[in-house]
Amino acid sequence: MQDEKRLVSMLREFLDSEAAGGLILMAAAALALIVANSPLGEAYFSALHAYLGPLSVSHWINDGLMAVFFLLVGLEIKREMLDGQLSTWPRRVLPGIAAAGGMAVPALVYVAINRNNEAALSGWAIPTATDIAFALGVLSLLGGRVPGSLKIFLTALAIIGAVLIIAVFYTSGLSLAYLGAAFAVIALLVVLNRMRVLTLLPYVLLGIVLWVLVLKSGVHATLAGVALALTIPLKISPGSGHDLDHSPLHRLEHGLHKVVAFFVIPIFGFANAGVSLGGLSAAALAEPLTLGVAAGLVAGKLVGVFGSSALAIRLGFADLPVNAGWLHMIGISLLCGIGFTMSLFIGLLAFASDVALQDAVKVGILAGSFIAALLGATVLLVAPAADGTDEAEE
Repeated sequence: MQDEKRLVSMLREFLDSEAAGGLILMAAAALALIVANSPLGEAYFSALHAYLGPLSVSHWINDGLMAVFFLLVGLEIKREMLDGQLSTWPRRVLPGIAAAGGMAVPALVYVAINRNNEAALSGWAIPTATDIAFALGVLSLLGGRVPGSLKIFLTALAIIGAVLIIAVFYTSGLSLAYLGAAFAVIALLVVLNRMRVLTLLPYVLLGIVLWVLVLKSGVHATLAGVALALTIPLKISPGSGHDLDHSPLHRLEHGLHKVVAFFVIPIFGFANAGVSLGGLSAAALAEPLTLGVAAGLVAGKLVGVFGSSALAIRLGFADLPVNAGWLHMIGISLLCGIGFTMSLFIGLLAFASDVALQDAVKVGILAGSFIAALLGATVLLVAPAADGTDEAEE
């Protein structure tokens, strides 16, 4: 009986830890790689492409479950902009500047390495992506060592880049009728917010309608999660006696946190990390295409994110995140080089008809993302640990 209680206590302690979600995500990703390259690989890919109603299993995960992830991330960003780490303009502009640099420099690195390879130049956008789920997963493994402000910085930077990349590369067959209907629903959500409707149910129901309309519009449906998040009120009823922790935004954020960490993200990782390594060879590492992708993700992201951030801070346009130093910024900049699933998707679009180039892209993405994750985590481990005073300095 005592051993059973101890086991339950240890499980609860693990699930409450910051690293738990990251560990489960990494385990799911590793399992997916093993399964995809085992005799079960064919069944794995067939299951992902099987249809459940109007969408395949893969689409339900990437368009449906990930919309919930983007909803949670959007809620966190909104809360931080109104009542937290991003509440001042010098802190708000830093992620935007870093996102711009973190997309421009990797693209330039890739083009410079492949300037004599005309067929490869169409893949310039591959190293511009950051896999927000995996980058945050690696960051969560470091737990309380990393200042909370850096996690917000990475989240804001990654979601700005994700929205831009999704808008450009994940949009096809645009339907103005459905897009107009989606904007009408967003307008209605804004009206509910302005009328101080603090019950979550109407927001959630309209959010489901919004997701369907965005999906049918040709825009990637995950953006519906971000749009919904921006309309959830961060306020309470006058005279209720409650603080902001009881606001609709906080209640929804709290309710989604463990669902996303222990259900949505692990399923996403398992469904997207299963990359078949068949046909790949060590010789591919020396190809300009592979080197361009890997160098763009590692060196390009480091120079782009850190360089643009440092320049903005030195010129007085932005502030360093609270309790973060330059070594922390280097570590976060490296973690932005985890392109993984988003880079893989862009690579498939760029070289849809050339399997050989797709294989070279896979090697570059896997190598670059792994090196970026390893270097970024190492730098953050040797950087000064967070002292827990983030909130005190607000």
